[in-house]
Amino acid sequence: MRSHELDYEIFGDDMQIAEVELDPGETVVAEAGAMNYMDAGITFEARMGDGSEANSGLMGKLLQVGKRVLTGESIFMTHFTNRGGGKQRVAFAAPYPGKIIPLQLSQIGGRFICQKDAFLCAALGTKVSIRFNRKLGAGFFGGEGFILQQLEGDGLALVHAGGTVIQKELRGNTLLVDTGCIVGFTEGIDYDIQRAGNLKSMFFGGEGLFLATLRGTGTVYLQSLPFSRLADRIIASAPSSGGSSQGEGSVLGGLGRMIDGN
Repeated sequence: MRSHELDYEIFGDDMQIAEVELDPGETVVAEAGAMNYMDAGITFEARMGDGSEANSGLMGKLLQVGKRVLTGESIFMTHFTNRGGGKQRVAFAAPYPGKIIPLQLSQIGGRFICQKDAFLCAALGTKVSIRFNRKLGAGFFGGEGFILQQLEGDGLALVHAGGTVIQKELRGNTLLVDTGCIVGFTEGIDYDIQRAGNLKSMFFGGEGLFLATLRGTGTVYLQSLPFSRLADRIIASAPSSGGSSQGEGSVLGGLGRMIDGN
C-alpha cells in the first residue's frame, strides 16, 4: 500500500508540536493520546493496527496487536482522516522535552529502526511493527532490550527524542554510544554492545556497564536526554515519603510546608 502524501510543519523549540496538513480523504495514524488539536473537518477513530494492510483479516490484526503489547504501547492506534471539503490540520505534541524528527521513509531506504517509545505519527500506509534484536548481549544489556520498533513505508513518519538530537552518518566506521542515547538508525547499521572499559571503569566510571556499538553504512540519530535519565533525576530530587527535604531549595521547601500546615 502506498502511503498518503502529507505536508507538515513543526513549531516550538524544546516542547515541540507538529502540525500535519491533510487533503480531503487523507489519513495520518498516531499513537493514542498524541493529538493536541485539530480542525473541525477531521474525524478520528481508534483502530486495531496501523491500517497498512487493509485486507489482513482478523488474525492479521490480532498479530499486530500482540506485537504492540510486547512494546508496551496501547493496542489501539488513532486514525485521523480529513472528511471536510478543503485542507485540514491536526497537531501532535511531544510527550516530554526534546525534538520531533521528520523522516521521509522513501528517502532512507523505506525502513527505520527506533526505540520503542519514539514513534509519534505517520502517514496511512506506514507499517509500524517490532524488530527483535537477535544478539543476546544487546538484548540483555543494550538499554533497548530485545524489542525495537520498525517503521516501513514510503511516506512521512514523525518520531520524538529527548533533549538535543544529533544526526551521524556512518560510512563503515564504528560509533560508541551510551545505550540509552540511541533514537534510531537506518537499515545497514549493525547494533551490538561492548563492555565499558575495565572493571574499575565499568563500576565507578559513571558511564554504565556497557556501551552500544553502531557500525556499518547508514544514518544514526542520537539524543542527549533519554526519558529514563530525566525520570531518574526527577525521582532523585523529589522529597522522600517521610517528608524530609534534600537538595536545592530544601529550606524554602520546608518553610512552604510549614505555611501550608504540613
